[in-house]
Amino acid sequence: MEQVTTSKWVLPVIVISQFFCTSLWFAGNAVMPDILYRFQLEPGFLAHLTSVIQFGFITGTFIFALLAIADRFSPSLVFFVCAVLAGLFNLGIAAPDVGPTGILFFRFLTGFFLAGIYPVGMKIASDYFQKGLGKSLGFLVGALVLGTAFPHLLKNITTHFPWVCVVYLTTLLSITGGLSIWLLVPDGPFRKAGQRLIFREFLSGFKSQNFRAASFGYFGHMWELYAFWAFVPVMVTGYGARYPEAGLNTSLLSFLIIASGSLACVSSGYLSGYFGVKKVAAISLALSCLCCLVSPFFLSRPSPSFFVSFLFFWGVVVIADSPLFSTLVAQNAPEQSRGTSLTIVNCIGFSITIISIQFINLLSESIDGRYVYMALALGPVLGLVSLLKKRTSPGV
Repeated sequence: MEQVTTSKWVLPVIVISQFFCTSLWFAGNAVMPDILYRFQLEPGFLAHLTSVIQFGFITGTFIFALLAIADRFSPSLVFFVCAVLAGLFNLGIAAPDVGPTGILFFRFLTGFFLAGIYPVGMKIASDYFQKGLGKSLGFLVGALVLGTAFPHLLKNITTHFPWVCVVYLTTLLSITGGLSIWLLVPDGPFRKAGQRLIFREFLSGFKSQNFRAASFGYFGHMWELYAFWAFVPVMVTGYGARYPEAGLNTSLLSFLIIASGSLACVSSGYLSGYFGVKKVAAISLALSCLCCLVSPFFLSRPSPSFFVSFLFFWGVVVIADSPLFSTLVAQNAPEQSRGTSLTIVNCIGFSITIISIQFINLLSESIDGRYVYMALALGPVLGLVSLLKKRTSPGV
């Protein structure tokens, strides 16, 4: 009876806290033009700035998984501590005497402690909601998407204020989100705490064929996702340079395109209850793959409405499958190491994002920027192969 009562407010608190804390993720990208102007840097610094926070997240998730932090300690406490530390390190990029190297260092540390926010938030949700987990994670990943996009909106709103306002506001949001989880969301009723540290425990999930299928599908999805998000402002800016009469607002459009995916996450969570998690994930992955392949056509069209509509559609389908893959991973992970399994899968997935971001950045130096995004189709293709492969056991 208590679980039914608490579940009515627990999910909204987790979702809002996740949104607040993940606003740190692209805070550096949102103020990138100001950073480039301040230090007279090349535009390619964008790829390094995005990759370094991903690398920090990867390092953090690997260490958290190796030490089974989310399973051995209170997930709510871990979330709170990491939210505060990530927020404080976020302030580093606004320090008066910080240089380009220092900015990269502070973004790395911010990413490191985001490892205690995003996967741990999913762990907390899975400890409360066993039935309808796809719907719950749909809201949770939707919050991640909105949080990722939010700095672009802040940048647009604070145009007439110093760019450091974006940094200060995202730090304040992160600390508020961490406090909300710590004070309002105790450990869930389905939590099974790990009693001892086993260094190989984080690999135990991969013994399951279904767990591997869900994980590899997720990895293919991740090859495309963060590269798309990182280069949305580049696509909009590039289009504006070719067709200046379009008068596109890069910050506002970047926010709206990325944020549109939050509704897709919620919708896919509901749809999975009717059509099945695997089917909805496969359709979404196939549609985003198609977007990669046809992107040159839309990026070259002189019609701004065609261009913007295409990016909105891509922004929706590129993320709609994310909560579904997380659901499949959580459902097929060993119960005693669910948090650790989610964390290591996130670690590998975000490692892949660094490769794809740097690959697109390198490719754009020798190929027309309108054609480079076709290379992102490789991940969805491989993900679909893994997801749709026939299984000898039920599950995925």
